[in-house]
Amino acid sequence: MRKSTNPTAIRFQQSLKQLGLNTEVVEFSESTRSAADAAAAIGCELAQIVKSLIFKTSKTGRAVLVLASGVNRVDESLIRAELGEKLGKADADFVRESTGFSIGGVPPFAHHQELPIFIDQDLLAHSSLWAAAGTPNAVFEISPTELIEASGGIVKKVSEGES
Repeated sequence: MRKSTNPTAIRFQQSLKQLGLNTEVVEFSESTRSAADAAAAIGCELAQIVKSLIFKTSKTGRAVLVLASGVNRVDESLIRAELGEKLGKADADFVRESTGFSIGGVPPFAHHQELPIFIDQDLLAHSSLWAAAGTPNAVFEISPTELIEASGGIVKKVSEGES
């Protein structure tokens, strides 16, 4: 783990400071693109990883971000009930256009566009979380309270089965 040198991660670090968050973006030589990779590199529980999943609504074509615990699989019907329309897959170009970041490095906030954000209620069970910081190798630590405040997201059950 080292201090970030990637220009995109450095730009995200500036966003953290503008939001008053006193946390440091760090980079790994290995990828932290998947939740399992991130947990292994950081040395934390998989449940502490914040997965940033971008969906595209079927009718309006808008981007929706779901911030899910690394151990959970998102139940799209729970988000559909909130939005009133189905969710579809978002391709890499759509993700970059909507957020300004590539798949595997999408942070929970500081996107190009304002988007609806849903936060997995299971993330609140941890005092410390780790999320992507703009690149597939960069992450930052954040508390659940800070995540909610900085993202403006709605806390909700987003996973299949019992939560």
